[in-house]
Order: sequence, then C-alpha cells, then structure tokens
Amino acid sequence: MKIKIGILGYGNLGRGVECAIKQNPDMELVAVFTRRDPATVSILTKSAIVCHVSDIADWKDKIDVMILCGGSASDLPVQTPEMASMFHVVDSFDTHARIPEHFDNVNNAAKKSGKIGIISVGWDPGMFSLNRLYASAVLPNGQDYTFWGKGVSQGHSDAIRRIEGVKDAKQYTIPIESALEAVRSGSNPELTARDKHLRECFVVLEEGADAAKIEEEIKTMPNYFADYDTTVHFISEEELKRDHSGIPHGGFVIRSGKTGWNNEHTHIVQYSLKLDSNPEFTSSVIIAYARAAYRLAQEGQSGCKTVFDIAPAYLSPLSNEELRAQML
Repeated sequence: MKIKIGILGYGNLGRGVECAIKQNPDMELVAVFTRRDPATVSILTKSAIVCHVSDIADWKDKIDVMILCGGSASDLPVQTPEMASMFHVVDSFDTHARIPEHFDNVNNAAKKSGKIGIISVGWDPGMFSLNRLYASAVLPNGQDYTFWGKGVSQGHSDAIRRIEGVKDAKQYTIPIESALEAVRSGSNPELTARDKHLRECFVVLEEGADAAKIEEEIKTMPNYFADYDTTVHFISEEELKRDHSGIPHGGFVIRSGKTGWNNEHTHIVQYSLKLDSNPEFTSSVIIAYARAAYRLAQEGQSGCKTVFDIAPAYLSPLSNEELRAQML
C-alpha cells in the first residue's frame, strides 16, 4: 500500500516534490492543489490530478500526507496550521527567527485534529540543523558556524518578489572566504552575520516602479537582509532569464571544538552540500520526512514535530533489520 501524497503549490518546490516522489516506490502523488486555474497547470504525473485549492477539504480522507510548497514569508504561516486541521503535513518554513512561533501555531492545530505536522524540513533548517545538534552534543566545548552558498536562496528571492513593484528577482547568498578560512583553522573567531555572508540581489522592476524605494525596502527587511551587506542590481527580464535561470545552492556546517583535560586537542567537524538544484534537494528531504509523518501517524502520534524529534530510521524505506545489517 503506497503512501498517498498531495502537493499544495506547484512552483519550483512543488515540481521538485513531484520528481522526488517518482524516486520513492512506496509513495504516489494523487493530487496537486493550486491557486491558479487548474486547466493552466500541467504536471508530469499522468495518474495525478490538478485541483483548485478551494476543493482541498474534499480530499481529507484521500491523502495521507500533504506537502506544503508555499513561501515562508506569507504562505506557510497561514497554510500550515490551516492544513494541519485536515491532513498530516510537512512544510519547509525557513524563517529561522519565527520557527518557535510557527511551531506553536501548527502544534495547536495538529493536536486538535489528531494530525502530525512536521515543519522546517529541508537542508537549512533541516539537515544542517541536525548536524549542528550532533556536533555540538559530541563536542560541547566548541563553537558552531554555518555558511550558506554561493547559491540562490528561494526564501529570500520569494521575499523580494513579494515587494510591491517587483516583477521578478533572484537572491544569491555568498560566504566571505576569509571568514570560512578562519573557522577551518580552528581559531574560533567571533563572527556576526555580516562578517560571514554577502547578499546579492538581481531584481526586475514593474514598469514605473520606484527603484530607490524598493532597494531601501530590500536592504532594511528584517530577518532577511537588514543584518547583511546587501547589493541590489536592477536588470531586465531578459537578463534574469539568460544569466540567473538556475537554482544552485549549498553550504557548510562547521563545529570547532576541543577535548582533553586541558583542552589540548582541537577537532573540526564539517558537513557540506553542493547542490545543482536547491528546490529539488529540499524536496528530497521533505519526501523522506513525509514517510516519517505517515509512520508517526500510524503509531497514533499527533502534534507538531521538527527534524530534532524524529529518529533517522523513520526516514528510510528500509526496515530496522535492513538498516542494522546494511548501514550500521
């Protein structure tokens, strides 16, 4: 019996989720829900159907896990608690500063409905979060450092596109090489957000939009750009399509720690990713956690979870016996 998956939102992330389902034989996509006219949305899975989001409640008993593929700026804070009242859900909410608030909202909704909600799933938050936890638990006397990029941040790009007067945009997060080298040396430097990364934005304006006003709005946006040195380039739609059509990303989680009676030995733990497609990798992580949501639900659990709350065995299609034999 396959796990029946629904997708809410069919942009880059939704398409990535659809591709990831194809690689997981224990799952099937049954429906995609969109705010657009369903007749205008073409999907790859012939056996699935496209529905308007207004029909989503009709699918309460036909979908095991709903994957929410909206943006963190304005979609997910509303959609995830709402959907958790009807479905087991997984989202990729990535506004780090607002995760505790989002958790509480989803937890309240999921507890009332008896559903499972897994939030902030992806590679950061997500895989990077796990590596920060593991390394800090193993090396308690140390310091964590996270570097993102160089790559396109979907969340930051989406936040720019929500600004009035912006037609399209891509945002690149760029690690500052000198900061990266200082961390890898084991010197445990004190680094602010501004010390570690640059943010570079490529923006296409609507006709008649005020470039200076939009640039100021980008640079002062809390949780996204206010704490970084940010460069904004205004370019044509043609330039954006020609030069910035890909969605690569990646980064590093580094823990520098000391052991020994007098802290005489230094250890560097590094986890790194180099991604051709940010949304497709994020989608692949989400699908593994959709399996976990289904299994937790089968056990009768409910409420909101994060990657910290879920044992690794729940993510794998292999049985516990197979995992012990093949991977331990």
